[in-house]
Amino acid sequence: MNVLAQRGPFLTPPLFKTSPLTPSTIQSTPIFPHPQKFPSFSSSSSSSSSSSSSSLMATCVDSSPTTTPLSRKPNTPQNDSYLKFCRPTFSDRIPCVPICNPSLARAEEDLDARAENHHLHHHLWFKIQEEAKLDVEQEPILSGYYFSSILSHKSLESALANHLSINLSTLSLPSTTLYDLFMGVLVDDVNVGGGIMGAVKDDLVAVKERDPACISYVHCLLNFKGFLACQAHRVAHKLWLQGRKVLALLIQNRVSEVFAVDIHPGAKIGRGILLDHATGLVVGETAVIGNNVSILHNVTLGGTGKASGDRHPKIGDGVLIGAGTCILGNIKIGDGAKIGAGSVVLKDVPARTTAVGNPARLVGGKDNPIRLDKMPSFTMDHTSHISEWSDYVI
Repeated sequence: MNVLAQRGPFLTPPLFKTSPLTPSTIQSTPIFPHPQKFPSFSSSSSSSSSSSSSSLMATCVDSSPTTTPLSRKPNTPQNDSYLKFCRPTFSDRIPCVPICNPSLARAEEDLDARAENHHLHHHLWFKIQEEAKLDVEQEPILSGYYFSSILSHKSLESALANHLSINLSTLSLPSTTLYDLFMGVLVDDVNVGGGIMGAVKDDLVAVKERDPACISYVHCLLNFKGFLACQAHRVAHKLWLQGRKVLALLIQNRVSEVFAVDIHPGAKIGRGILLDHATGLVVGETAVIGNNVSILHNVTLGGTGKASGDRHPKIGDGVLIGAGTCILGNIKIGDGAKIGAGSVVLKDVPARTTAVGNPARLVGGKDNPIRLDKMPSFTMDHTSHISEWSDYVI
């Protein structure tokens, strides 16, 4: 039976702002056709590479305040600009600050990968809808849930805003109010790289490709609280930059209560982020998290005490932080570094090295640490370069 024919009983007017999805001819086309090679990418790729390599740390997706009023138009067209993202199959590359200068052959492979990634992002919402329909075919009992969460919406922005508003609402803070707030921020924030929604798509791809427990994009969108907490933070951070700090702190509190993830709205987070499990994650106000970072549960990016001002860690691109890790103080974790589970890090960690222990020490020693040849956040390898206990135990 066609699930779309059953939409009537499942809609509740206060929760949904868009008209039900209707079948379209675009659904009969392949979701992932072979990507074309675009000659114009070569010049834009070189210019973007030079600009990205000028900074050691990735800045937040929304890095400058704006006073633009929130929009109440859910179906405002989005800017599907070109997005950069490295797939784990190319895990020895850093997309923002390369570990080494790529050869011409590798640069050509990067161009193909970026074109494929651009094509994936363009069709991501259609892919999510198809996955939802397949799930409903397997579990008809969930038809109402999938219709109200995915199939009744016309865009990824609308579905995400609706899902977050339902999860974070209370009796005194209705979902309709939160929906208008989230939708306005998601639609209006369209900067270079797609703004918040560009980062949302990068995060979806990151979770799907790095976490073997993620079976589909729709599964991540609906069920992964680390992903949802990260997107709620992006909205809260935008409000924080606009000076709406009371509202931003309210969202932080609700996310902490519902998802057990406590990220201060002042913290800056890049794109392509995987918060695996995410329970117990704490990120301080002046912390900075770069691009393509993977963080497991019970991680603290905190201060050392009552110090004020810039007092929290700065995490580089491509970093992997193991479960139960504490990184304290205004220190830097270099690009491509790996922090072992349960470590307490109090000093800077050089790029492409592994730090483990309490207090953390570099694998291979301080003078000649073992250098990683692949991005740990992509490989998600927590045990490499540890052949025996004496490698890192005093």
